Amino acid sequence: MVLKIHGHANAPLVRLVAEVCREKEVPYELVNVEVYKGEHKTPAFKEFQPFGQVPYIDDDGFILYESRAICRYIAKKYASQGTPDLVPREPKAEAIFEQAVSIETSNFYPFALGITAEKIVKKHRGLELNEARLSDLVSNLKAKLDVYEVILGKQAYLAGGSITLADLFHLPYGTIVFEELGYDMLEDRPNVARWWKDITARPSWLAVKANA
Repeated sequence: MVLKIHGHANAPLVRLVAEVCREKEVPYELVNVEVYKGEHKTPAFKEFQPFGQVPYIDDDGFILYESRAICRYIAKKYASQGTPDLVPREPKAEAIFEQAVSIETSNFYPFALGITAEKIVKKHRGLELNEARLSDLVSNLKAKLDVYEVILGKQAYLAGGSITLADLFHLPYGTIVFEELGYDMLEDRPNVARWWKDITARPSWLAVKANA
């Protein structure tokens, strides 16, 4: 059976899972979930994803949720095909990879997600923008990207010389902040700009964006 991704095509983390499937040349079917109608909060959906969030996958009866766990599963199960070593197997390389994943989880995702919530989610829900919080989130993300600039001045990707999931994890919310919302955080950080141009030009990501 083809792997099924349950979610909405425009949902950031659904796009991430689809991107990794394409990197690993794994056919998939997107099972649409009407998140704007609250379908992900229904008992039927929460039977498979108890937090009521998208996505979850059904891989021939194997149910898995949490996008980063899903991406690791796909990368490891299909290690012999598509883009190699999205999760490195050699112990030291894997440790550096996990370090890079922690960088994204701790130093990028919370701020990019927060900016998205303030600028997009609150507007959709009719809530008032918190300008002070937004300013703090932007300042913090810029400071974190200053450190990225140093790291990426020494190597092509966050975990070394080859692309890994740690880089790809930045795509959904980075695209929202840098491109859709137009925050200019790359011009003064040439190493970050070079890296961002590289990972966003991948055919897998371009295909996911085109099919959103």
